[in-house]
Amino acid sequence: MNPVLAPPASASLIRSEVAGLPLYDPGADTDEVAALSGSRRVIKLSNNENPYGMSPAVAEALRLGLAGGVSRYPDPTGKRSTEAIGKSLDVPARRIVLGNGSENILELLCQAVLNAGDLVVSQAPGFSLHEIFPRVMGARVERVPVTAQFGFDAAAWRSALAAGPKLVFLANPCNPTGAMLNTGQLEQVLAATPQSALLVLDEAYGEFARPNPEYPDGLEALRGQDRPWIVLRTFSKAYGLAGLRVGYGIASDAALIQALDRVRTPYNVNQQAQDAAVAALGDHAHLADTVRRTGLEVARVTERLRGAGLRVVPSSTNFLFIDTGRPSDRVAKDLHRAGIIVKAWREPGYENYIRASLSTPGDNDVFVRCLTEISAKDKP
Repeated sequence: MNPVLAPPASASLIRSEVAGLPLYDPGADTDEVAALSGSRRVIKLSNNENPYGMSPAVAEALRLGLAGGVSRYPDPTGKRSTEAIGKSLDVPARRIVLGNGSENILELLCQAVLNAGDLVVSQAPGFSLHEIFPRVMGARVERVPVTAQFGFDAAAWRSALAAGPKLVFLANPCNPTGAMLNTGQLEQVLAATPQSALLVLDEAYGEFARPNPEYPDGLEALRGQDRPWIVLRTFSKAYGLAGLRVGYGIASDAALIQALDRVRTPYNVNQQAQDAAVAALGDHAHLADTVRRTGLEVARVTERLRGAGLRVVPSSTNFLFIDTGRPSDRVAKDLHRAGIIVKAWREPGYENYIRASLSTPGDNDVFVRCLTEISAKDKP
């Protein structure tokens, strides 16, 4: 008989809100998948990373920065970075905040704004941290589902927003589906959101959607709004700086930025990341080329997977949300054996879906072939 183990002494110290939280799922470990598959090279499609890498201007900025050493703390205000971002967007630097990735700013917003019992409205399916960070603060989260066709449900949004949330998380485009709201749909959300609520528009994948004329620029849509708001963007995705962790927020007023400054750590963005962001922002050609190549692959891979009988949600991002018709955990494990890592989606109602980032054409061809073979094998 196995002995009953007593809980560790620290268990009684943990807040109930924290004890009930799910752990963030970063996807399978690359080394473990390499060992399982026997492959020297693993195709990692689980984290929506940019396979085309950083701008050469970023590489030069990093070289120069490291030549000066790393013994000094970074600029705590991010002055050079916020000024460069502000100039590019015609926004005063005092209304811009830097984060250790844009998800860091999500966390700061919840710390600065939410009390226990406050209501937060977000999307479903959606980015897990839009729910986890509010729950850390003891807030309640209501998630608005998409339609059966992964479309915008205006009535569901109006109903959720009528309940009087204190904070609203709206991702455009959405992770994990890749779907976007058009200008009219964003306007409907804005019209239904109470003036007292803080509207957080998460545009982490906005660069990929921007070539679509139906995609609304959230900053332009909110500039004239007499309400609290913040638009979040990042250098992790289209700019290829995921390993450096730098994102930013553009707020409706400087007072909101000051509140975030009070809860953030003083040196939350390292100096190399700050320098890289400025360099990346200035290389328009590299960004445009990345977006163009990614768009071509999204269209090509979507067509091939649909041709194989798989349902793929139309994507305005650098990843695809795919209905495999079978438990996603099982599909992911089969792909691991082929040396491919995807994100098995475990959210209730979407357990048959995987999310796969787009890589280079060669990697994508391997992924399509393996997923098609796995799907064919499971068919009766």
